[in-house]
Amino acid sequence: MVKLGLKLWSINLNYIYEAKKLYDEGLYYYIELYSVPGSYEEYSHHWKKLKIPFFIHAPHFGSGLNFSFPEMFENNKKLVLEAIKFADLLDARKIIFHPGVNGKIEETIKQINKLFDPRMVIENKPYRGNGENLFSLGSTPDEIKKIKSETGVSFCLDFGHAICSANALGIDYVKLIKEFLYLKPVMFHLSDGNFKGIFDSHLNFGKGTFPLKEIVTFIPENAFLTIETEKNYKDTLKDFVSDVNYLHSILRECF
Repeated sequence: MVKLGLKLWSINLNYIYEAKKLYDEGLYYYIELYSVPGSYEEYSHHWKKLKIPFFIHAPHFGSGLNFSFPEMFENNKKLVLEAIKFADLLDARKIIFHPGVNGKIEETIKQINKLFDPRMVIENKPYRGNGENLFSLGSTPDEIKKIKSETGVSFCLDFGHAICSANALGIDYVKLIKEFLYLKPVMFHLSDGNFKGIFDSHLNFGKGTFPLKEIVTFIPENAFLTIETEKNYKDTLKDFVSDVNYLHSILRECF
């Protein structure tokens, strides 16, 4: 049975009651909590009270963490240490990071080694970022393999990111996903999106054109799978519930 995860941000106290309720009902297995910069002191103890398994997602480029430029090291260090504090407090199994944008992969490797934590996981990214002239590192299996082999971090396979990269690079998406699977991902991310597009959109299941029935066949048994879809309501997680039910219907059909 796939172990499903709910993606939330550390400041999302508006969802905390329903998150606990849905966990107690057995709808999902863990929370993947995005560590919003500067939020630890005010928000972390609220999540500790839930007594739910956690994974932590460290800040990404949009929140100021970019491993690929040397001049950003001190700021990166601050953000990494805060993500580690969240992981320590919540006894998180993994801490997920993005490789960086527009810089050098060698610098990403250098900084990860300086800030290394054994729970670190690197996530593959779309070749094109969601912004003008943004190009992400870690968009190919070769880049992820290089980071893994030179740092010792684990790997998170994001299927939507892989599809976007395949489209941007003119590669068959099945071939690209199989190459990523050779790198032995320890967890997975899934959303819907534009099957022909090059930009990530994190659509709710059924709202895009991803071949989800084919994608789920690549997910190993008992895998950790975070549902990374949009939250469209401020006071309820009913869209997440719909996504879980949608995914379960596909899994039942395929297995």
